[in-house]
Amino acid sequence: MAKLKYNILANYLGQGWRALAGIIFIPVYVEILGIESYALIGIYGMIGAWLPILDASMSPTLNREMARYSAGSHTPQSIHDLLRSVEIVCLAASVVTGLGIWLAADFLAHHWFKVKVLSPSVVRDALSIIALVLALRFAENIYRGSLYGLQQQVWFNGFSMIFETLRHGGVILILWYVSNTIEAFFVWQAVISVFTVLVCRWRVLRLLDKPPSPARFSSEELSKVWKFAGGLSGVVLVGLLLTQSDKIILSKLIPLGQFSYYTLAVTVTGVLYMVSAPMSSAIYPRMIELHAQEAHTEFIRLYHQTSQLITVLVAPATMLLSFFGGGIVFMWSGNHDLANNTAPIISLFVIGTFMHTQFTLPYACQLAHGWTSLLFKLNLVTLCFLLPALFIIVPTYGTLGAAGIWAALHTANILIGIQLMHRRIYPTEKWRWYRDDVFLPSLGAFFVVWGARWLQPQGHQSRLHWFFFLLCVGVLATLLSALLSNQIRAKIFERLRRSRA
Repeated sequence: MAKLKYNILANYLGQGWRALAGIIFIPVYVEILGIESYALIGIYGMIGAWLPILDASMSPTLNREMARYSAGSHTPQSIHDLLRSVEIVCLAASVVTGLGIWLAADFLAHHWFKVKVLSPSVVRDALSIIALVLALRFAENIYRGSLYGLQQQVWFNGFSMIFETLRHGGVILILWYVSNTIEAFFVWQAVISVFTVLVCRWRVLRLLDKPPSPARFSSEELSKVWKFAGGLSGVVLVGLLLTQSDKIILSKLIPLGQFSYYTLAVTVTGVLYMVSAPMSSAIYPRMIELHAQEAHTEFIRLYHQTSQLITVLVAPATMLLSFFGGGIVFMWSGNHDLANNTAPIISLFVIGTFMHTQFTLPYACQLAHGWTSLLFKLNLVTLCFLLPALFIIVPTYGTLGAAGIWAALHTANILIGIQLMHRRIYPTEKWRWYRDDVFLPSLGAFFVVWGARWLQPQGHQSRLHWFFFLLCVGVLATLLSALLSNQIRAKIFERLRRSRA
């Protein structure tokens, strides 16, 4: 349990800093590069979200196989052969994808994006560099999955925090003192990615025992993991179509400037994943272990406790973003236009993001039981509603319509998906999950934030006033949410009794 706590803490620090670093520098990017250039950074992030598809889910598969190697299920030769095989497959996929983006860059610059300030040649050149950066980030994912499987989460997150600081902080110096162009921004991202890949690969090879023979491509080793990887690929593919289709379609239907505000709203609400993703990364291996040991009582306790903890941490942030999205953007950026244009989008979009984070632990539970098909089917059905809805609603209602669709579909997904999941896995725990893990903690956060509306600072005048207001309301909302969560409340009271003793 001590190692699990260290891994959770390391994931929060590492993934939290990576997410924050990507957020806190955005106002500087917008100020230096302009809003249209920032849209290209948003497009880079959108394309980067498809990286899990490129590796055919090999990163999570390597995570699993490296963990099995540590448990003695692989020989040094077999794990080296598997790693080399995955490297070759993923290198081929990244080259093909990079070439595809490079070849399409001219068409996208002249015929797809609706640019007003930037020239099509600048957009084309930026997309060409993006192709290189994405190929390098793709390789990073392979070695990250390997390091997680080898229980190197503390090392990786420490290393990642340093390089993410260089990635985002260093580029500010490049833009200020070398070249204030979007091309310079992406060249720096490529430089940092090269060093990241080299260091991570060195660390993985150093941790593995030396094989008797040089590592080689092995179709036999790939065939052993292909079924698991294929099942995950289907889930990830449909899931990414679901989460990225709105951005692809909007980049065509609306001007690039409006698309920037939508991208910014997505980035801000993405802070909620800073809670669910690190928790899931650390808890998932423990769930696999408990399921293998048939320790169902302990599995259920961990499932509810972690679900409640995610809600207690996510719900207050959700309510703050929904009610005070404009104030948060103003406090963060100091930009009145950004605050006014993104606040309505954030208020709607954050509801869907909250629902999406609530599915994190149920999904981990399904994977621990070896069940990948439910989420695949749910996402596929949701996608069938999403695509026509975007083409019907966005031309009339624009970005607000897209945000509303996101919120409605993910709310429906939670209402239906949890029902279907608990028919098969722990059916007696369904209403406990709805009531104790989600509804009651969320209700506490809602009442505090809803009541605070009458005390909020007037307009967007003082960033400091907004900071202290949001801090106080957030703390009170988190406290009431924790008190209404039976598992978390019991932990708090237990710690208090120990302190008194």
